[in-house]
Amino acid sequence: MKFPTVTVTLVSLALIFVLWDQTREKPEPADASRFANLATDPVQLGVAVDWLVTQVPAFCEQATGQSVGTDAHSTCVKESEARSSVCRREMHDRFPSIVASDAVFRDLSITMMNCLVPQSGLID
Repeated sequence: MKFPTVTVTLVSLALIFVLWDQTREKPEPADASRFANLATDPVQLGVAVDWLVTQVPAFCEQATGQSVGTDAHSTCVKESEARSSVCRREMHDRFPSIVASDAVFRDLSITMMNCLVPQSGLID
């Protein structure tokens, strides 16, 4: 039987990559002030989308009218987490890779909120 050189090499490279990824410094999470002046300090689309995903509990609180810890709020958060990857792909397909204006950020935010926490068309 021949020694699987290619397989051993690929597995070794994968392990090295995982170790490298674990040891590198992770960037600080963005906060709302990061998006205050996009004209002079544009942000990558991924950073904006990541921040919007962290806002899901607040979106669910507004959408359900229920506070954190209630069944309706928990269900909303779980459903949003399930849609998260689909919504991320949709935002990357619809918006430019650099968010450099308040208008683009506003449109991105509204679209992402509607994707993560869809609202019915009924008005109370």
